Amino acid sequence: MMTADVPDAPPLTYADSFDVPVLFRNEPAKKPKRQWRTAKHKPWTGSDGFPAVDGWYAPTTTWREIIKAATEVGRDVTPHLQNQPQYALGELVARVSPLYAYLGAHPVTPRHPVPGAVGQRLTFNPVYAHATERSAKNAAAYRLGMTMTEWACRSLLGLGQTEHLKLGGPILALHGTFKDPKRKLPDLWGRHEAENIYWLIEAKGGNVGLPTLRRGWAQLAAGSKVLSSYAHRTVLIGASVRPGDDLFLTIDHDLHPGQPPLSPAETDINDAVTGPGNLEDHLGDSDDALIGAARAQMLAYLALRSAPASYLRTVPVPADRASRYRRSGLTTPLEDDGLTLAMRADAREPAPHVEQHILRAGIRSMGLDDFLTCRIPGTEVHLGMSRTLFAACERLHEEDLAIARRTPGLRAEDQPADHQELSDDAEEEQRLTQRRIFREQQEEARPRLRPLLRDAYERGATSDWSDLLHRAQEPELDLEGDPALLEAATPETYLAVSRYNLPPLPA
Repeated sequence: MMTADVPDAPPLTYADSFDVPVLFRNEPAKKPKRQWRTAKHKPWTGSDGFPAVDGWYAPTTTWREIIKAATEVGRDVTPHLQNQPQYALGELVARVSPLYAYLGAHPVTPRHPVPGAVGQRLTFNPVYAHATERSAKNAAAYRLGMTMTEWACRSLLGLGQTEHLKLGGPILALHGTFKDPKRKLPDLWGRHEAENIYWLIEAKGGNVGLPTLRRGWAQLAAGSKVLSSYAHRTVLIGASVRPGDDLFLTIDHDLHPGQPPLSPAETDINDAVTGPGNLEDHLGDSDDALIGAARAQMLAYLALRSAPASYLRTVPVPADRASRYRRSGLTTPLEDDGLTLAMRADAREPAPHVEQHILRAGIRSMGLDDFLTCRIPGTEVHLGMSRTLFAACERLHEEDLAIARRTPGLRAEDQPADHQELSDDAEEEQRLTQRRIFREQQEEARPRLRPLLRDAYERGATSDWSDLLHRAQEPELDLEGDPALLEAATPETYLAVSRYNLPPLPA
């Protein structure tokens, strides 16, 4: 039973931002003893890479930015969902529900306040501290570690799209070594546009101590040995938190000199997927960025296309993508975005009984797009995307479905009769092999995909949602907005979370 000093507090609300203490170091060391409270933190001024000086920083972020990282990091399960896209909703629930279940927030007054800090930090809640089984804690720690690693690398440090290393790694000639399931390698890799080098990344989460960090450092060393002739950075991120303490990150890193990354003409088949920078900033001038962005959002696309009609709506956002480049991290919060608020107010002026198709035409003439959104059942998260990216995802899904049908072993009906008797290690090796075969066939099709996705992307701009969804009725256009939602957008995607309790399901 929880101790009497634990208050029966209301559920956490997400109307506020959070400060995340971050310690940059050049190698693993003992866990700091509450230095995330007592150290003199340097102000975080934004970065396109690592800060010039190691030490403590306290950047501020939003819950939306953290949830976006949670929905996009992890193994790509979409090859297995080609015939059952509705299970994408369940995968998204699995990625965000541990964060909602076990994270809370508390006010903090550090010894050395940082200008601009909001004085609120994340922590584990009393349920985790007093009532959670070890296995559930381990699962939550894994999800926390992966989420905060993705947040730190992409939202904080400007890394491009991350990929799982065991799907092949950055260099084609080294694929066989990176694919070895028996090697203890780091979790992720990416290519950093500003630094123009590869990153190898290992994530750890939970009550992260020195032994755990040393194991992660050894995994990075194994990956670095394989990649030794190319310039790269090894990055070990420990998302450490104990009940009653603040969530803080240790980021241990090392820079390894070598050859520059391969040029596009000689690059690995996966390299075009990871860069440059935020893929959505380059969709207008790069077919490879369009393919990468569509692949990165495939899980959200499958969730949207399989959701019941009652769960879908469209929300207006400015059509000018450049207006959403003004962001901290990957997303632009919309509640303080003056352009969005003003344009939405103008769009609400027509008579309330104007038909939906007239309203849609009207908002387009005003410079607004309507992004398709869906609440993920069982969560407080809404995801969405533009019609242009949705159309590109649909075309990519058609190609992926054809690959899945001819990939040996990917379909359940192709599994051998003794499949259920495989050990955990053998089953993991088999799944990795299937995913790699699928990914290699995807990349072999890249030259053919470029014009196909470009055509779909451009046609999507003038398509109706009813045509893209293959449904008779358009989703409802929501001009009033939900005051309980905190919204955010990127150039092509939408994310919102509820400020308050879980809203009721639609009828």
